[in-house]
Amino acid sequence: MLINIKVITRASENKIEKEAKGRLKAYLKAIPEKGKANALLIKLLADYYKVSKNQIKIIKGARSKNKIIKII
Repeated sequence: MLINIKVITRASENKIEKEAKGRLKAYLKAIPEKGKANALLIKLLADYYKVSKNQIKIIKGARSKNKIIKII
């Protein structure tokens, strides 16, 4: 399964919301430095979809706010 997600860093809380067109938006407290935000995003998505963290991969946009995520 492929997921389009927009990431907002330095948010006041960690959460995932679904937008009107089915796209996800992730709010992360982490800063986009040394992979901290990506690691937190993977953890949140694993909880959201109830899968393990190693089943989630960032396919495109590892250094961008707009990402494509693959869940195996």
